[in-house]
Amino acid sequence: MANGKTLFLKINDWLHLWLGIVVGFFIVIISITGCIYVFERDIRDYTEPYRFVAIKKQPYLLPSQLRGIAEKQSGVPAAGVQYGVPGEAAAVTYTKKPQGFTYLYLNPYTGEVLKEKILERDFFRQVLKGHFYLWLPPAIGKPVVNIIVLIFVFLLISGIIMWWPKRWNKANRKKSFTINRKASFKRVNYDLHNVLGFYVLVVAFVIAVTGMVYGFEWFKKGYFYVVSGGKNFEPNQRPLSDTTVLLTDSLKAPEDQVWVKVIRDYTPIQGMLQISLPQKNADAIMVTYNPERKTYYKRQFRYFDRFTTTEITTTVKDKNFGERIYAANYDIHVGAIGGMPGKILAFSASLICASLPVTGFLIWWGRRKRKIRNKE
Repeated sequence: MANGKTLFLKINDWLHLWLGIVVGFFIVIISITGCIYVFERDIRDYTEPYRFVAIKKQPYLLPSQLRGIAEKQSGVPAAGVQYGVPGEAAAVTYTKKPQGFTYLYLNPYTGEVLKEKILERDFFRQVLKGHFYLWLPPAIGKPVVNIIVLIFVFLLISGIIMWWPKRWNKANRKKSFTINRKASFKRVNYDLHNVLGFYVLVVAFVIAVTGMVYGFEWFKKGYFYVVSGGKNFEPNQRPLSDTTVLLTDSLKAPEDQVWVKVIRDYTPIQGMLQISLPQKNADAIMVTYNPERKTYYKRQFRYFDRFTTTEITTTVKDKNFGERIYAANYDIHVGAIGGMPGKILAFSASLICASLPVTGFLIWWGRRKRKIRNKE
């Protein structure tokens, strides 16, 4: 052992340094875009006034009425109709070339068009593209980001190995757990990398692992297998309508019949109710109800035959704790599972993660310059 380090520790240090330098810039981008996206819904509430309307003591317009207004304006078939809590605008979604996926916000009481929002021009859409793809074509950017996140997980593990004190005496504990703000810039920078890296370790690991669920198919299946206690991942299958049966009441739009059936169960709407319209002949009408505005894990899905509007019974299995964890993966990833404190924690952790490549690079650069001076 030279300098008191084993070969394992030398290799660990070398990999931590050079992998960090190679992917550091990209970790900064992924982390900063993650910071911004944590508060996406909260920021939208303040920057998108067209999403809110005055509450009126009258029923919402039927889905077919909102759909008709949107299709008349857009000239293309609608994909879905979405209702929010009292005081929120309704939204009709559709895809139109060349602008792509679009939201048309309407007053749910009067049908007044409030705003057409083209998703591709949305600020948070661009933030998300940077977070997922580094603004590269998805086929290239997605695997690149996934590999970077995988390397980041290794850097977290190798970092804790480097951080671990040789001796747990009082002096080493103080160095490992506190930042000496009165020290030189180099020492403060070292502490920012070393100490903050330790404190953020667990949260950063959770954020990285939940992020990889969206990247690697093999990881998603393996992660589900582990957290569910050995169950295989089975994607939800949307049931089909019976194309041999005609609509029982042709005078009523099927989405309106479905609306009448479900609204009794969800009045008043607590979060969001969306009716997804059939795009193919055999597609069923899907109703998604989310009782919370700022999380997704409590969403409920129901399906109705588009011709008879009869509810299609699907096999619903009770989820164990691990399966519920998997269902809440997105909300865990952005911290929303913990409400505002959880979001602040996720934001802070992502911000620290963005700083680690910077402080790490400055540590390496300072040592490099010192070695050059010593050689001279």
